[in-house]
Amino acid sequence: MEHDGQLELYAAVADRLKEAHSRVRSSQVPEGVRMALTRKLLVITAAAKHDLAGAARRLESFMTDLDEGRIPGEDR
Repeated sequence: MEHDGQLELYAAVADRLKEAHSRVRSSQVPEGVRMALTRKLLVITAAAKHDLAGAARRLESFMTDLDEGRIPGEDR
């Protein structure tokens, strides 16, 4: 039964990552900001391979930041 829950979480994280990448790609921000956001998503994607639950939490935090307009500056 635990395996089914893990598969559901994996599917949910995959769907959210796809949504996040789409939002970043279509966002009206300078290219440097877009690159920084993409790097964050790549880190979350890599983390999902080792810690799916942790990656899910990080992804939700990332999406909340996007929703609230908290994005890194170009200088980062």
